[in-house]
Amino acid sequence: MSKKSLVTSAAVLGAAGIIVKILGAFFRIPLTNWIGAEGMANYAPAYAVYSILLVISTAGLPVATSKMVAERCAVGQFREANRVFKKSLALMTALGVFGALVVVIGAVPIANGVKVPGAALALLATAPALVLVPIMSAYRGYFQGQQNMNPTAISQVVEQVFRVGVGLSLAYYMIGAPLFAETFDSGARGAAGGTFGATAGAIGGLITMLIIFSRKKKDIYDKIAHDETTEYEATKSILKKIVILAVPITIGASLLPLMNTIDAAVVNRRLMATGWDMDMAHDLYGQITSMADPIVGFPQVLMQAIIVSIVPMVAAAKRLADTKDLHGTINLGIRMTTIIGLPCAFGLFALAQPALLLLYPMQKESAINATPCLQVLALGFIFLALTTTLTGVLQGLGKQMWPVINLAIGIAVKVIITWILVGVHALNIVGAAIGTLCAYLIASSLDYRCVKKFTGVTVPVRQTVTKPLICAVVMGIIVKILYIVLMAVLGHNSVATLLAILAGACIYGVLVIKTHTIRREELLGLSMGRKIVKVCDKLRLW
Repeated sequence: MSKKSLVTSAAVLGAAGIIVKILGAFFRIPLTNWIGAEGMANYAPAYAVYSILLVISTAGLPVATSKMVAERCAVGQFREANRVFKKSLALMTALGVFGALVVVIGAVPIANGVKVPGAALALLATAPALVLVPIMSAYRGYFQGQQNMNPTAISQVVEQVFRVGVGLSLAYYMIGAPLFAETFDSGARGAAGGTFGATAGAIGGLITMLIIFSRKKKDIYDKIAHDETTEYEATKSILKKIVILAVPITIGASLLPLMNTIDAAVVNRRLMATGWDMDMAHDLYGQITSMADPIVGFPQVLMQAIIVSIVPMVAAAKRLADTKDLHGTINLGIRMTTIIGLPCAFGLFALAQPALLLLYPMQKESAINATPCLQVLALGFIFLALTTTLTGVLQGLGKQMWPVINLAIGIAVKVIITWILVGVHALNIVGAAIGTLCAYLIASSLDYRCVKKFTGVTVPVRQTVTKPLICAVVMGIIVKILYIVLMAVLGHNSVATLLAILAGACIYGVLVIKTHTIRREELLGLSMGRKIVKVCDKLRLW
């Protein structure tokens, strides 16, 4: 596959992801301001449990579908690719029903188990989504395997629009509604209204995917009709391969929400054991889960776009035994990760407190207190980004168990570090953030070692790491100074922060061109690249 294919696919999904995150900010910011950090403490564990169950039914199977479809399409086996999709769809539907039953039966015991009884109602509100999202994800995996990212991008945006619109409306209503008032306080009811947005989003997203599939159906079956290959793989063999691919990926993906669930129990218990009362412990935990984490999650959508795009491309290159294309794809994926990830990390570090105050003006004290957490997580984002991309490479290679092992090692270290550091009164919740940074540092290092071992790829350090790092550090320093100057002149945090962010993007763009981190010929080979080159030529940036 061409470099243009990877960059274009990642750009499509990245643009959709940014829109989704912006909409998500419009969701979480009002919700957090309405119900506060304590109310979000009801939302966070419910959504974490929902995420675990959703991961079980959607994380591995779409990736397995994407990889297996890509392998078959690469050699013209469109009929077999369609059969893979149908078997995957059946499996995902069954797992979705199972997840919904777990939530319906276990909502109260689960909520009591994490010491947040108010989360039970929010958990129940997610049950229908657990059935619908897996079905939608099967369709996404099928299109991704054909390296068509547009259906996934469109459905993601529609899904989020429904989630935000219905979730916020219902949350606002539930806060003051008498419904469930005898059992749950206003914060717990508002959290439940917010989590029901996931179900509304699933309905909108699935309808979108079905409409797109119906419009693409003619093209799909035309390819199948002209498929001259004779290979026919038994259903049992297809299912076995799907499971072999999906189970390790699912386990690996389950580790992240599981880590959050462990945090919900370990951090709260540890804080209370070291002298913090329950309300203050919930407030501290809410600072990292509802304030710092969502901000770090914003640039992570760009990394997710890379992994979704890179899995089928690596799988196709491997199936065709094209070593040059395989190494080129891996190098480009890692390079895209550093060029995008490093400025995000240093930009967030430099503007941590201004960004928090911009997004959470009604929770000023908590936002200021959450600043150290965000700064630590910002630095950890570099390693999270690398872990994400390298995991996609290993999955495309069919080595999907290695990222699981590597991440498990990282999480084990995180639990130990979190337990120790959260117990230090002066560090408290920052200890959990440091533990997360260490987890991703270890996982990304081990993942890179595996990729190098299995492919023999050589990453050009100067072009891939050194240059983007220098550009990002310089940009971060300038942005910090610029924000201080703007605040002194304007006296308005929101305006100063937004101007500093915009300036930071421009500064970084100039730096990567001036240092030849991105070369002129590389831009010329990309869509919209010629227009960018013309602008750079006029400004004499080369």
